[in-house]
Amino acid sequence: MAGAVAYRDGVGRPLPVVAAYRLRDGVYLNLTNRCTLRCSFCPKFHGLWTVADARLRLRVMDEPSSAVLVQAALDAGPCAEYVFCGLGEPTTRWSELLLVAAALRPTGTPIRLNTDGLASLVHGRDVVPEIAGLIDHVSISLNAADEATYDRLCRPGRPGSFAAMLAFAARCRTYIPRVTLTAIAGLPGVDIDACARIARDLGVDFRARPLEATDGRSFRVR
Repeated sequence: MAGAVAYRDGVGRPLPVVAAYRLRDGVYLNLTNRCTLRCSFCPKFHGLWTVADARLRLRVMDEPSSAVLVQAALDAGPCAEYVFCGLGEPTTRWSELLLVAAALRPTGTPIRLNTDGLASLVHGRDVVPEIAGLIDHVSISLNAADEATYDRLCRPGRPGSFAAMLAFAARCRTYIPRVTLTAIAGLPGVDIDACARIARDLGVDFRARPLEATDGRSFRVR
């Protein structure tokens, strides 16, 4: 946990910044709430900021440093994997992500990156080679089998995001030991079988995720 205060609870008490939290057998790293998408199904846009009893809301000024993230990960104790994943896009803090991954690499614990796959588009260069040897598994949110559905559900701020995400997945296949595309079963207009075919054609894994809130309750997409 960082020492900074992000928000206050209902009676005015400060809420500590959560840099790392445990979920199942992994330790998850909460770098930021900032994102390159505004997905209609994202829990934070439904007022839900808590995952596994950890309140993940952050202001930009309270985003944990790389040193804080590393210490929080280590303090969480042994785990099956470290995962870059909060309620934001971890690759928006690319330099910090690289520093944290490099610091955790000597532990021998596998490291996974959960991402929207837009890092190369956002940073204006092919960033995938920079995580070679640092990240063991990249999980990329495909979320739709065509650009129109993707744009409707994920609401990207940059044109060409769907194509850029697919290109990022193809590049990861070259550099990263394991790559998985994911889509949420139950989202309106999402063809899960077609999403699985895209993953197969790219030569990567595919996983369908359930449509759930962060607390495990089902909710409707607005």
